Amino acid sequence: MSYQVLARKWRPQNFQQMVGQTHVLRALLTALEANRLHHAYLFTGTRGVGKTTIARIFAKCLNCQAGVSATPCGVCNSCIEIAEGRHVDLLEVDAASRTKVEDTRDLLDNVQYAPTRGRYKIYLIDEVHMLSGHSFNALLKTLEEPPPHVKFLLATTDPQKLPVTVLSRCLQFNLKRMPLEMISSHLAHVLTEEQIAFTPSSLKILAKAADGSMRDALSLTDQAIVTGGGQISDASVQDMLGLLPSEHLHQVLEFLASNDAAALLATVEQMAQITTDFNTAADSLIALFHQLAVAQLVPQSIDDPPGLPTDLFSSADLQLFYQMALYGKRDLLLNPDPRTGFEMMLLRMLAFRLDDGKTSLASKKKLISPAPEPQNSLQSYSVPTIQVVISQTITDRQEPGQTPSVSLVVPSVNPSIKSEPKASDNDSLLGSMEPQPVLPNVVTNDWHTLLPSLNLSGMAQQLAEHCLVKQIDGQHVRLWVDSSASNLQTSRAEEQIAAALTNVLGREVHLSLEVISDLADTPEKRRLQITQERQAEAEQAIEQDPIVIQLKERFGASIVTGSIRPHTPEQK
Repeated sequence: MSYQVLARKWRPQNFQQMVGQTHVLRALLTALEANRLHHAYLFTGTRGVGKTTIARIFAKCLNCQAGVSATPCGVCNSCIEIAEGRHVDLLEVDAASRTKVEDTRDLLDNVQYAPTRGRYKIYLIDEVHMLSGHSFNALLKTLEEPPPHVKFLLATTDPQKLPVTVLSRCLQFNLKRMPLEMISSHLAHVLTEEQIAFTPSSLKILAKAADGSMRDALSLTDQAIVTGGGQISDASVQDMLGLLPSEHLHQVLEFLASNDAAALLATVEQMAQITTDFNTAADSLIALFHQLAVAQLVPQSIDDPPGLPTDLFSSADLQLFYQMALYGKRDLLLNPDPRTGFEMMLLRMLAFRLDDGKTSLASKKKLISPAPEPQNSLQSYSVPTIQVVISQTITDRQEPGQTPSVSLVVPSVNPSIKSEPKASDNDSLLGSMEPQPVLPNVVTNDWHTLLPSLNLSGMAQQLAEHCLVKQIDGQHVRLWVDSSASNLQTSRAEEQIAAALTNVLGREVHLSLEVISDLADTPEKRRLQITQERQAEAEQAIEQDPIVIQLKERFGASIVTGSIRPHTPEQK
């Protein structure tokens, strides 16, 4: 006898054998037991979650020779023929191969005739969203008012493509993706019955790779059995799926925590010798960050420990690295190659990790970039001005019909500028570039001058941009924090701000923060206001420009909404 794949051998033959989808089964069982049967059912969900299986079991329930019930006998001719796909009154159609309206009309030609052997004539249409618009129109009338002996069972992975007129005529059941634990538990049951050795961790890897599909999980298990020589182990499954062993990712995080850039890149080199799929490596890294974050904050809720110390990173670092990994994975395809993108993602994390309030800014620059620091840092404090330049090629000698070209240059706010000093304040601005002692009785607005000299970065910089000085008295510095930034207020960020103030003021500083609702004129709000004003000026300059007005009048031109952007002074 030929080998039968696990996905077919272990396909449920009744509702009691179904795994998951209890919300759908509950509704169908109630309908069968109370004999409240609708004429059209629509099952939706991703691949391999049981849409067609439930439809076939439901067909058994309707046409079982023992009578309509929620528990078909499974031994009568109707049940056996439906299970084998050869029942004459179960018309199973793949809509992807029968999209033409003629196919639908042929299918419905015999609707009015009574079933040959069963109680109902059942039309099971799989991937029904593949039907053409004309096919749906041909189906609508019959779908709404079929003969009493006809039932429609529709299945689709993309219900958004179905016309509303079809959806309104069906009872719709949305099947959910299978949870990871449910898939691994069912795989363990199947392999135990099949007498195949396995490790629990290997089943978790297979369940994760199945991505919510029980059919995919069983197919991958078949492949894993062959790859592992009749048994399933972690190494064989990882090799089959092209996954990295967990120890490599653990080394990545350990070297990231210890700020060891050389060892970090050496580990990536070892990873490249095993696999070139750095997209999957990024996914595994993101999952590891998630495990660490959960294990750190709610350790009792995690069944699968990450295998690393939970205090390897602070909570703030974990959140930051998780977000950076998400963006890094998204940008992998934009890099020259995936490995380069993966390395840059790790180096970006390392750059933020180094600025922890204990490592000096000079040390950070030395480790990240060997280039010497510029002698003149005045460029970071250049004061941008709004300037609109219209270049015009319309001259007296212009040929008739020649189209004028218009270019707009609007310098924008330098990203490093936190406020816009007046021209008369240049001297004080130059003086603020060097650390200066701050005297007692500092007024609120002095925070705009003091902040650039603190050389903060990361979350500490973001928090500081939402602050204003309440009072500076000797060793005590009291800051107001806008309530919109309360989520940024962490002990690590406060320690970094206090360390920077200690360095600038030349004495130990004790920092305290007080949350204030709608704090006005913070550096962040001032920056946003400047940006909005410059954007408005740029848009106004374009709208009022005579050449643009002429282009609108003569050629019916229009300005694309959102296309106007202020430019930096360096842009030409």
